[in-house]
Amino acid sequence: MPIFKLSPLTHFLSLTGAVLIGGLTFWSTAAAAAGGAYYRAELASPAPEARFVARDVVWACKGTSCIASQGNSRPLIMCSSLAKAAGPVASFVAGGKALEAAELARCNGQG
Repeated sequence: MPIFKLSPLTHFLSLTGAVLIGGLTFWSTAAAAAGGAYYRAELASPAPEARFVARDVVWACKGTSCIASQGNSRPLIMCSSLAKAAGPVASFVAGGKALEAAELARCNGQG
């Protein structure tokens, strides 16, 4: 027999706290996915998978459009890893700055 007994309010508050933490976690993940993309790319053809990992970042693709959060490598390396995983890249933007034509050619292994 327990020495002390928790009130129903304690159980309610514990459950409420767990729901709030779970909700905030889901909301922050969704917000990051929606607006927190550092890399944006357009592929020449639709991605083979909707989600995949290339160069330690998770890419989320819908058709030919792909986004990912910031990684630790230079943009050209990130682009090259995307091209190897998903096919030729038509455009690649990192932190709001697009790769130039020569860099994009190198990304796709053409230079």
